[in-house]
Amino acid sequence: LKITEINAERFLHDGGLDSTQRYFLTAANARNKIVVVDTKESKLVSIVDTEGQTPHPGRGANIIHPTYGPVWATSHLGDDTVALIGTDPEGHPEYAWKMVQQLYALGGGSLFVKSHPGSEHLYVDATLNPDAETSGSVAVFNVSDLAQEEPEYTVLPIVEWANIAEGQ
Repeated sequence: LKITEINAERFLHDGGLDSTQRYFLTAANARNKIVVVDTKESKLVSIVDTEGQTPHPGRGANIIHPTYGPVWATSHLGDDTVALIGTDPEGHPEYAWKMVQQLYALGGGSLFVKSHPGSEHLYVDATLNPDAETSGSVAVFNVSDLAQEEPEYTVLPIVEWANIAEGQ
């Protein structure tokens, strides 16, 4: 067992690995930042301002952006934004460890973003939205549309489809 201390930011909460499984990105949510740690070298790589209110990535989501290459996504507890951070220092060094795009989803606060290596979609919940219909829905972005200036999303009304009664 090895313990390594790295001076980063306060109140690291949750996070996940980039697509190469080398870099760990974790939320310093009281600071509105994402901390990037190189797990191979055991050192701080970057601290990225997400420009959103309280990042909350869960594990985050890895997708291949049509312009910026491999990116990692986090949503935010306090607003409708999703920050996309470049994660490819070798293939796309000009975008690495920078917020390359901000998306706008359903709003009211999100807990998790999800995707899958075989998927062309990015899923963003709205669990903290005060409107029951919205909080029971998920915004789905088509990854190939992310090159647009303001990409649109499709709303999946999950709670409605599941016939969950009021008060979910």
